[in-house]
Amino acid sequence: MNTKPQVLVIDDDAVIGHSFDRVLSDKGYEVSTALSGEEALKDMENTEYDVVFTDIKMPGMNGIEVAERIKARCPWTPVVVITGYGTTENEAKASVLGVSGFVRKPLTPEMIESVTLRALEKPVADLEAANEETAPAKVPVSELKGWSKVLRVIKNILMFLAAPFIALSYVIALPIVGFYTFAKLAIEAWKKKRAIS
Repeated sequence: MNTKPQVLVIDDDAVIGHSFDRVLSDKGYEVSTALSGEEALKDMENTEYDVVFTDIKMPGMNGIEVAERIKARCPWTPVVVITGYGTTENEAKASVLGVSGFVRKPLTPEMIESVTLRALEKPVADLEAANEETAPAKVPVSELKGWSKVLRVIKNILMFLAAPFIALSYVIALPIVGFYTFAKLAIEAWKKKRAIS
């Protein structure tokens, strides 16, 4: 049984993974690397990690999608987003997902070590409380599906009840529109006849 904290680094740039390995291996961590989100998720089927670092901009699945998948599968696992492209939109999305933090490139050994320690030391309860404060209320998908069915039934009933009134308005409006069109054509024809004579 391995008692070392397990760290996973997901980045399409192998140098980043090697940097984490070089810094954290000497501090008693076991570091694994993945070059894509797909590779990392496959690896996570067999290994439970204590903290995951993911780059935000990668080919295929980006870091936000990776964080979302990891949090759906292992909500207690701290995920830290590595970014050289920090935008408030990405940070907002990641915060809603419950990521433990952000670390910006270029990385220094001190940054790598301190962010790893913070992610591991922050209790899960604190992360959940922070998520509840920043995230909008989450409604289960099954509940949303139920409401969409109810709304569809209500809409159909209202359309059924409104149909006779809509038909009646056509019955009333059609002769008026027809009479107006006939009168307009008659007046134009009379004006032309008068202009000719």
